[in-house]
Amino acid sequence: MADLKTLIKKIRKFNYERDWDQFHNYKDLAISLSLEAAEVLEHFQWKTEKEIEERINIRKEEIADEQADVLIYLLQISDQLKLDIVKAGLNKLKKAAKKYPVEKSKGKHTKYTEL
Repeated sequence: MADLKTLIKKIRKFNYERDWDQFHNYKDLAISLSLEAAEVLEHFQWKTEKEIEERINIRKEEIADEQADVLIYLLQISDQLKLDIVKAGLNKLKKAAKKYPVEKSKGKHTKYTEL
C-alpha cells in the first residue's frame, strides 16, 4: 500500500510536468475540493439504502475515483500550507475524544454541546 508521502510526491510531479501549479492557489484548490466532495454525494443523493447498495456494487470504481479526487485536492492544499495532514488528523481525533467522551456519547449522534 502506498503511503501519503509517496502520493504527495507523485501529485507534485504530475502537476509540475503539466505546469499546473500556477492554477493551484488556496482558493481554487478549496473550491475544487468542495466540488469533488459534492460529486461523491451525487452517488447517494435521493437514493434509498437498497439503491445505494446497488449503486456501490455497480459503480464502486467511479465512487473511488471521486474520493481520490477529494484526497488529491486535500493533499495539495495541505502540501502548499506545509501542513502534516496525518498529524492534523490525529490531533483532531484527540480534540474530538474530549468533546465526545465515550461514557456520554456512545451510541448517540448528539452534538457535543447537547451531551
